[in-house]
Amino acid sequence: MTDLLSYVSVDECLSNYLISKVKKMSLIVQKFGGTSVADVEKIRAAARKAIRAQQAGHRVVMVVSAMGKNTDGLLDLASQVSDTPPAREMDMLLSTGEQVSVALVAMAIHELGSKAISLTGGQIGMKTDNSFSKARIQSISTERIERLLDDGNIVVAAGFQGIDDDLNITTLGRGGSDTTAVALAAVLGADACEIYTDVDGVYTTDPRLLPEARRVDVISYDEMLELASLGAGVMHNRSIEFAKKFGVPIHVRSSFSDTEGTMIVAEPESRMQPVSGAAMTASEARVTVLGVPDVPGKSKQIFAAIANRKIAVDMVVQNIGKEGRADISFTVPRSELKDTLDAVDSVLDQVGAHRVTHDDEVSKVSVVGLNMASQTNVAAKMFRALADAGVNIQMITTSEIKISTLVARADASTALRAVHQAFGLHSRPEDAKTWDQIKAERGGRADVDVLVSRLRDDALEALTLTGISVTENQARITIHGVPDQSGIAAEMFEIIGDAGIFVDMIVQGNDGEGTATSISFTVDATTIDQGVEVARQIQEKHSMGDVQSCGQIAKVTVSGIGLRSHTHVATKLFDQLAAAEINVEMINTSELQVNAVIQSQHLETATNRLREAFSDSLR
Repeated sequence: MTDLLSYVSVDECLSNYLISKVKKMSLIVQKFGGTSVADVEKIRAAARKAIRAQQAGHRVVMVVSAMGKNTDGLLDLASQVSDTPPAREMDMLLSTGEQVSVALVAMAIHELGSKAISLTGGQIGMKTDNSFSKARIQSISTERIERLLDDGNIVVAAGFQGIDDDLNITTLGRGGSDTTAVALAAVLGADACEIYTDVDGVYTTDPRLLPEARRVDVISYDEMLELASLGAGVMHNRSIEFAKKFGVPIHVRSSFSDTEGTMIVAEPESRMQPVSGAAMTASEARVTVLGVPDVPGKSKQIFAAIANRKIAVDMVVQNIGKEGRADISFTVPRSELKDTLDAVDSVLDQVGAHRVTHDDEVSKVSVVGLNMASQTNVAAKMFRALADAGVNIQMITTSEIKISTLVARADASTALRAVHQAFGLHSRPEDAKTWDQIKAERGGRADVDVLVSRLRDDALEALTLTGISVTENQARITIHGVPDQSGIAAEMFEIIGDAGIFVDMIVQGNDGEGTATSISFTVDATTIDQGVEVARQIQEKHSMGDVQSCGQIAKVTVSGIGLRSHTHVATKLFDQLAAAEINVEMINTSELQVNAVIQSQHLETATNRLREAFSDSLR
C-alpha cells in the first residue's frame, strides 16, 4: 500500500471491520443509480431513504451515480468537440456528472434536517490504477469516512470514479457506481450493501422482455455473476466479483417502492431447481478464425492480441481439427467487433490461419443454475425447447453452472421465452428459501473468516483464483459434418441422457458460412463406448461426417473471481501450455472458470506450470 492521501493499511481495514462487529455498530451502504436521482423529487426521495436508515440506528454511506441522462449529454458534448478525445480528458469530463449528484443529494439531506457531506472519489480515498475509462480499484482510505460518520453525517460518495498515483481522475467503466458501493461496503465492514434501482429486485430474466419473469428472493453470487456477464442489467459483474470476494451481502431494491427485493449472497434460492435464471445478450458478434494450425501456441497468439486491447472474450469454442487444422470461434460485444477484427488480422499471418469470418447479427441465450452440474439432461432440455420453437443453434458452450447458445438475433426473443418456459422459471421452486431462513441456518454468524483472508490482498480488485484443478479419466467424442439446422443437438443429447451418460463439456463451433459444423462433448472414460454408439446412431440417421473419439484426455480448470474482467487469464493459460508444447484440444470459458482439454500424458506438466504461473493470484 502507498502513503498517498494517508491510505490505511489492510490490517487497519480489518481492524475497522472487527471493531464494528464487536461494538454491534450497524453500517449500511446505499447506492442510487442514475434513474433514482434523475430529478429533484427523486433526489429528495433518495435523501429520505438514507435519513430513515440513519434514524433506525444505522450509520449510512450513500453512493450516487450521475443524474439520469447526464452522462449521455457529456458524451455528446465530447463528440462535438473531438472525434477522438484523449481518455484522460474523457474521465475528467464524465466524473463531473457524479459531482453534481452528490452535492444535490447532500443539499437535500440538509434541507430535510439531517447532516450530510458529499465527497468525490478522490476525497473518499478511492485509489485506482491509471487505466482511464476502465480503472481498477487498488485501495480505499476509510479514515475520513469513519470520522464523518462518527460525527453524525450521512456520507454521500461519488460512484464510478477514483484517482491514480499522479492524482489524475479516473473512472471505473460500466457499472462503476455498483463497484464503488460494494467496495466501500467491503472495506467499511458494512452489514449490507443496498442497491436502489428502477426494478424491485433480480428476476429470472429481464421482465421488460418477458412479463412472466419472476422476482427471486435469493440468488447466489455465482449465479448472479454469470447472469450479469450475460446482460442482466440489474448489476455489473465487477461489483458481484467484489461481493463474492469479500463476502458482502447485496440487497437489490426498488427506489420507488418498499418491496423487499432480492438478496445476493453465497447460497442459492433452491437446492433442487437446476436452472435459476435465463438471459439474452442481444448485441453480440461472432468471430471465427478458420484453418488454425492444430499445434501448441496458436490459440495463445490469437487471444493475446485481443487481450492486449482489453476486450473481454466470452463464448470460446476450439473444436477438434481435421487435416492438422482447427477452427476457433468466439464472441465479443458487438461494439468491440472492429477492434477485435483488427487485433486478429494483426496476427493472422503469424498464426498461419486461412482467414477470418464474422457475424454481428447474433445473440446469446443462456441458462444459469448452481445445481445443474449434478443433474443430467439439462442441456438436452434446453436444446429441445429451442428446437420446438424453431430456433437454430449456431454455437454451444457449457460450464459447471451455465449453458450458452448463439442464435440469430431475429430468433433471440423467441429463444429466451422458450427456455424460460421449459424450466418453469415463472414458478417459485417448492424448496425455495428466503434470506431470513438462510441466515437462521447460518446460525447468525457473520462470514468474518472470509473477509479476514481476502482483505489481505495488496490490490482490492486484483485477480483472485480459487484453485487449479484437474478432471482425469475423461473421454472426448466429436461428430463432424453436423447439419446447420435446428433440432440436431436436442436429439443427440436426449439420446445421450436417456442412455444415462453424464456429459461434462459441450462445444459446437460455427464456420460462419452456413455449412456443416462439428459438435464435441466430454464424458467419463468408462462410458466412451456408449457415447460413441450414440454418436454413430445420430451420424447415420442424418448422414453426417465421421465420428472421432479419444479415451485418454483430461480437463485442466483455472477457477476464480474475475476471470472475464481480467482478460489475461486465458492468455496466460494458453501461454504456459504452449511453452510446454502441450496442444489444447477443446476450450470453454465462463465467468468462473477457464477449461482446457489436453492429452492425459501432459496433465502433470500442465498442472505444475499453471500453479507456478498463477501462484501470486491463488489463495
